[in-house]
Formats: sequence, C-alpha cells, structure tokens
Amino acid sequence: MSAPSSVLEGEHREIVGAFEDFVRRELVPLAAELPPEVDVVPADLHDYVRTRSARLGFYAGDYPEELGGAGMPMLAIVLLHHAAGRSGCRLAPLALTGSDGPSPILRNGTDEQIKRYLEPLVRGEATRCLALTEPATGSDAFALATTARQDPVTDEWVLNGQKTFVSHADRADFAIVIARVGDHGPTAFVVPKDTPGMRIGQSYEGMSGEPVFELLLDEVRLPADAVIGGVGMAMGDTIDSLSRGRIAVAAMCTGIAEYALQLGVDYARRRVAFGETIGAFQHVQEHLVTSAADVESAKLLTFACARLVDEGVTNPENAALAKLTASETAVRVVDRSMQVHGGAGWLRGHPLERLYRHVRVMTIIDGTSEIQKVIVARALGLG
Repeated sequence: MSAPSSVLEGEHREIVGAFEDFVRRELVPLAAELPPEVDVVPADLHDYVRTRSARLGFYAGDYPEELGGAGMPMLAIVLLHHAAGRSGCRLAPLALTGSDGPSPILRNGTDEQIKRYLEPLVRGEATRCLALTEPATGSDAFALATTARQDPVTDEWVLNGQKTFVSHADRADFAIVIARVGDHGPTAFVVPKDTPGMRIGQSYEGMSGEPVFELLLDEVRLPADAVIGGVGMAMGDTIDSLSRGRIAVAAMCTGIAEYALQLGVDYARRRVAFGETIGAFQHVQEHLVTSAADVESAKLLTFACARLVDEGVTNPENAALAKLTASETAVRVVDRSMQVHGGAGWLRGHPLERLYRHVRVMTIIDGTSEIQKVIVARALGLG
C-alpha cells in the first residue's frame, strides 16, 4: 500500500538509506548478541554506538559542521528518528541524539562553554544529564525549589536543592542544572561531575529497566561563568529545547508504531486458526486498519511539524500536538498488535513484549500527554 506520508519520506532518502544500512549491517548483529532478558544496554556498548554513529555523521546531525555535526535540517533528523524506531533494533535509537547528548540549551553558552561542553557532546565523546524535575514539582517544572545564590565575596555561585528522575546521572560527564536565582527566575548552570557537594541519591528502575536518579546539591560552589545563556534565561531556552526534543520523540514513536503494525500484519497473514489466516477475521482487521490510519496520521503531523521548523516556525504547540498524537498512537498500536498476537506476543523475549513496556513511558517523558494538551489549549485561547 502506498502511504501518503511517502511524499515527505522521499526527502533526504539518501541520508535515511545510509542510516538504515548502518543499522542493518552493524547494529542489528550487535543487538542480537544481547541476552533477551537484559533490558538496559551496557554502557560500553552504548558508548560505542554513539561514537560510531558520530563518526559516520548521523549522531547530532542537526548541529552545525563547525561544531562537529552535519548541518542537517530538522526534517532529516525526524526521518532518522522515525527510521530508528521502525527498525525494531534496540540499539538504533542510541545512534541518534537523546537525553544524554548535545542540548540546544548549550548553544546559548559562551564560546568557552561551547568548546568545552557542547563540541565533545556533538562528537559523541561526552555525555550529560539534565537536572530539571524536582520531587514536589513534576509537570510544573519551573516551580523550582532548587536555588542558586552568588557569593558577594568570591562571585561564586552556590547551589542547593534536590532533583529527581534524572536520566544518565550515573555516567554523565556534567549536569545541566536548572535553579531559581532570586527574582530572576530559572537559570541554567553547567556542573561537572565530581563537583564537591553534588552527589547521586536514590536510584529507581522503570518498567523497561531504565534507571533514573536523584541528584542532590548541597552548597555546590561554581565559578561565576558557570551560568549558561544568562541569569533568568533558562525557561525560554529549555522550552525551545523541549519543543525540538518533543518532535524527535514523536518521530521515534511513529517509527515504533509502524514497526508494531508491521509485526501485527505479518502475523495476521501467516497465523492460521479455524481453517484460515486470522487476517481474514473482521475483528483482527479492525485492529490493524485502525492502527494503519492512526500511524499515517501521526506520521504526517510529525513530519509536517519538522518541515515547519525548517521554515522558521517553532511554535511550542506544534511540537506538543505532534508529541501528544504520536506517543498516544504508539501506545495504542503496540497494544492492538499484541492483541492480534495473543499469548505469543505476551511472552517474555517477544519484540512486542519489550515494546509494550518500553513505549508506555513515551506519553510521560518530555512532558506528559496532559501537559501537551495544556499547551495546545492555551494556543487555542483556552484556560
């Protein structure tokens, strides 16, 4: 079946095809060596995939060439994320920028910060974490209790507070910490690992095995130039970063949904029950046809939002709508495909069993579905 989204998927076909070849030739064999019961990719393998992808020009491909990137437009990046999700290879998403990679927040840093922190991230030689969420805030992300004050004698910044749900805190080379500076509002600070006063507290394990951490800040002293982008500037920078990240998450979700749909279609074509393939049964068709419509709608919306970014339109509500639609679609499509498979898809080690646990977090990360609805509602003049 020829899908309408192929109109946009045809763009940047050479880049996407090269990435798909890389995944097929190098990452699929590596992923096959991982024990099926292991959910979290070992750190050394994760590092290898990231640096290998950076050398090939895929990782952080949207960053300028002078920073080590490939200068790709947003649509190309979105198509790569979609291809990674569609591949079904658990290593493919690690080959593209994620929450441990370069951050648009750092683009507003000083020349020294860009050279010291951003360029190694783009090359895949360093990792970072974002410390934004706090135990008492969650979705109200900028109602910060973490504070930063400037020592009048030394000009050093002194940070105190508690962050939670911090991914990659255990292996990050530095943290981007968002703190409140008096009446100036949220401010971003770069905090190298092993800085005295910053330590990891509790760790938690999610449904898909991914660990997240508390990050505790107790009289953490930083030099005066540790501020990124200026005092009180973190909200705008973070929202811009989140908007771009949400479109990338949406693309990964459309890829996952397409992969799950294909698994369901393939199974329905070959599984025989009551003397015929189950794809002939209307209830099975309902699951798969509805999923096909949902996937195609989410893809068109996500790709169009990426095209708008390339045209200079970066409205947060566009990213919110894409992320809301694509993440909810992915959850529904994986669920329907598992229903088509029945007990076979439920068994530990089946691709759908892993996806079922993995995809559920997509409606939570980078802002819950409810937060995306709030953003869209405000854009409509509501609330």
